[in-house]
Amino acid sequence: MSAGRRIVLASGNTGKLAELEALLGPWIERLIPQSFYFVPEADETGTTFIENAIIKARNAAEHTGLPSIADDSGLVIPALDGAPGVRSARWAGDGADDAANNGQLVDSLLDLDAHERRAHYRCALVYLRHSNDPAPLIAQGVWQGEVVETAAGNQGFGYDPHFYVPEHQSTAAELGPELKNTISHRAQALKALRAQLEQEWRAL
Repeated sequence: MSAGRRIVLASGNTGKLAELEALLGPWIERLIPQSFYFVPEADETGTTFIENAIIKARNAAEHTGLPSIADDSGLVIPALDGAPGVRSARWAGDGADDAANNGQLVDSLLDLDAHERRAHYRCALVYLRHSNDPAPLIAQGVWQGEVVETAAGNQGFGYDPHFYVPEHQSTAAELGPELKNTISHRAQALKALRAQLEQEWRAL
């Protein structure tokens, strides 16, 4: 990445911002949250994570004139036809907080048998060179687990206290950030996006 390159992070979610800052490591001094430029939140009208990530990245690029990175992610429960999916942040209604969304999750689990509680987190990351970029860079990551009724852990955010990771015998909220930032859906997507960016910038 060339010196002085500025990129806007199209996110208003402080939890996501903190995770991406940690995952970007030495890049962070060149990553600027969209709030610095008073960019309004985008209207997430897409039906997929990729569509919403593109919408958010384009919104940030349009308002700042800078390249942008946007993340859209959420919890997917196949037995619930993919819910909460792209509505993960507002499953309990517009403006819902984590507590309300987790309450909605627990209520939904009452109708599911144990074998139906498989779930995964999915993340889509998009990089736009400018607002009219016809060929955005897109990367995705998937983190497999299952949802549990009893919350555990106080790290992370969103559904993390109810997202159980069998191989680590703990919820995502019980994992330390150093471990989580190597195995999460967002970590996987960022690793893939970084590889694309580095390949492109080496060719410049």
